[in-house]
Amino acid sequence: MPRLWEIALTAAAWAVLPGATQSPIEIGKSYDIPSQALGEHRIVNVVLPSSYAKAPDRRYPVLYLIDGGIDQDLLHVAGVVQLGAMWGRSVEAIVVGIATEDRRKELVGPTRDPELLKRYPTAGASARFRDFIRAEVKPLIERTYRTNGRSVVLGESLAGLFVVETYLTEPTLFDGYGAIDPSLWWDREALSLAAAGWIDKRQKSRPFFLAIAKEQLEEPAASQRLIAATRQQGLPLCDVQRPDLTHATIYQQLTPEALQYLLPPAEPPAAAFGFDLQCSDQ
Repeated sequence: MPRLWEIALTAAAWAVLPGATQSPIEIGKSYDIPSQALGEHRIVNVVLPSSYAKAPDRRYPVLYLIDGGIDQDLLHVAGVVQLGAMWGRSVEAIVVGIATEDRRKELVGPTRDPELLKRYPTAGASARFRDFIRAEVKPLIERTYRTNGRSVVLGESLAGLFVVETYLTEPTLFDGYGAIDPSLWWDREALSLAAAGWIDKRQKSRPFFLAIAKEQLEEPAASQRLIAATRQQGLPLCDVQRPDLTHATIYQQLTPEALQYLLPPAEPPAAAFGFDLQCSDQ
């Protein structure tokens, strides 16, 4: 086994290696948007597919990622998108990370629950955040990058709740929806209680990926209510119920499946790869 001083000398030699140069690793661009919808600045990050510069005539779908800040979910999800494309599990996509700041203000709808209002006095402005995406983020992306007209949205936890709320109340905003363990317990399960009244033909051609982890499966009323309302209308749904995963572990595990369902390749991946969707109805 090499001694510590030998390791230190080796490291020092590499540090002063003659002719070595440094250059930054750039994976995307960051936009600081002075939002009129929100009345404040917001950061939007964009990661392009690896083939983007090499294929100037090609157009790409867009994955809008809620909680898409550099210190949030952008980096690991962008990596999953790239890996899925490398293996033919899902298609290449432009990743647009929409950063959040006050998540209960931006990602949940109004509540009359006095306990929640006392604890989170700014909560309930998800409609304004949706306005920001519709009126400012999507137009910026579509006029700046080579998009192909298809857009999907992905989020986890409170961001997943925002995805579900958007699917129910403004389904035409995106072409596909991915909610990883959404916080359906919020506001005494109000969103799932209202789901059946919102679902109609507008969701018909918009695939919905819903993944639920152990904690919510132990009190399953909200998730089962949402699933039942969606299935009753015969809508495209992939619900994955994973009691072996927790809220802390499900995001990384299920994001590849969500992308496979929402951004499928023209030809399915080879069976030998084992990329089987675990939808409960398949």
